[in-house]
Amino acid sequence: LQKGDRVVGFLPNIPESIIAMLATASIGAIWSSCSPDFGIKGVLDRFKQINPKFLISTNGYRYNGKSFDLTNKLNGILSDLPSLEQVIIIPFIDNISKSSLKKETCDYDDFIDQNNFDNLIFEQLPFDHPLYIMYSSGTTGLPKSIVHSAGGTLIQHLKELILHVDLDRKDSIFYFTTCGWMMWNWLVSSLAVGSTIVLYEGSPFYPNSSSLWKLAEDLNITVFGISAKFISACQEAEVSPIKNHNLNKMRAILSTGSPLVEENYDYIYNDVKKDVMLSSISGGTDLISCFALGNPMLPVYRGEIQCRGLAMAVESYDINGRFDFNQKGELVCKIAFPSMPIYFWNDENDEKYLQAYFSTYPNIWHHGDYILINNHGGIIIYGRSDATLNPGGVRIGTAEIYRIVDNFSEVSDSLVVGQDWGEDERIILFIKLTKNKILSDELINNIKSTIKKSCSPRHVPTKILEIDDIPYTISGKKVEIAVKKIIRGEKVMNKDALANPESLKLFVNIKELQK
Repeated sequence: LQKGDRVVGFLPNIPESIIAMLATASIGAIWSSCSPDFGIKGVLDRFKQINPKFLISTNGYRYNGKSFDLTNKLNGILSDLPSLEQVIIIPFIDNISKSSLKKETCDYDDFIDQNNFDNLIFEQLPFDHPLYIMYSSGTTGLPKSIVHSAGGTLIQHLKELILHVDLDRKDSIFYFTTCGWMMWNWLVSSLAVGSTIVLYEGSPFYPNSSSLWKLAEDLNITVFGISAKFISACQEAEVSPIKNHNLNKMRAILSTGSPLVEENYDYIYNDVKKDVMLSSISGGTDLISCFALGNPMLPVYRGEIQCRGLAMAVESYDINGRFDFNQKGELVCKIAFPSMPIYFWNDENDEKYLQAYFSTYPNIWHHGDYILINNHGGIIIYGRSDATLNPGGVRIGTAEIYRIVDNFSEVSDSLVVGQDWGEDERIILFIKLTKNKILSDELINNIKSTIKKSCSPRHVPTKILEIDDIPYTISGKKVEIAVKKIIRGEKVMNKDALANPESLKLFVNIKELQK
């Protein structure tokens, strides 16, 4: 294994995953990983692009109290990765034999025993030497293979962890993530601060809805990272950690994946902990870090991200490429930053790279989020630009509608998209009802009137339809664009990027959308 070779992990969030990544980095090889809940095609769509030499996997994984055998998936993956020279298997689950694997493999312990580690050598490499290959979600095409440098990633993460989170050696930091999400890479960088990191593998609600809060209490976690979806689920389940758990050590709660609505802030401060810094953070795989995040020296405003990242020249551009405070617009970054991708894998002349970030505004990074920056520097994220609604030519962020709909106890989840209709676009709101509730005319009228009163008449959905499930990516983001394509009659590619791909079938040929 040499500098620049690719090592891939098909792994749950366990210590061996971090050990393998650090070992890869130490010799100058490049690390890339997927979580074991990915399907065979989802894994191959990513790993086949980069021709890995080593693959490390467990024999199985656990979720929601059940064990899952990975041997069938591994056979499908290994048979289509001819570049592999070594496959290492970690016997994570008892009583799962690797004998049915069709490719020769080596046990993790045997691999370590066979090698001499008396003289560890850490390769000294340039600042921009590649460290990670990350992947875009791939819900609208083949995932982009995004290459991040060791120096750029580390300096950006240290800035965010030390200055924005106020992390130090005494802290114990947790983030609920998988190895297939950039928050795993972000969490691992906490080791460079000297803090203790807490890993968690499995369902956040097993054996009950208080499991992660109990974990925080038992391990004295000081910085607790989760998703907006997790906060909403706890709120809906009426989980009250402030009554049932001692969270005295917890000083910061971080949330990402999607925008936090105002009521999520109320829940945290009323039902979790009153003296905690609630930091909604926003960035992405493309920069393996954040554009907007917390600040331990600033107040927390309900419904806002506290500030822009230090040295991140973030603004919101209107249609003419101009910025002003309190103006909704496109998230741009006007100046280069350390954790910009160094390139895309197999991207000759950087064509895909330039198209992805610099095709809208020359020499200015266009991220694809629809945001507002207010007078005191707070940021409100309204959703993805490509999912932005546009009835009558007025741009509306999907998060504006979610903020209202999430307040209805009858609604368990929702998804809003724009549907082309005539020469215009109309808003379609799909809602998943809570148990034993019905979508009555009264509920529809209440939702519409509340949206009209709280937002504007333009925000009111033309149709509100019941749906049995809402599609999400494996990293917990709503899949609005894929649903929009389906109701247009278009096909959706790479469904393996979804946590619940079967849910997309629910949106095919809906009669109510034909009239």
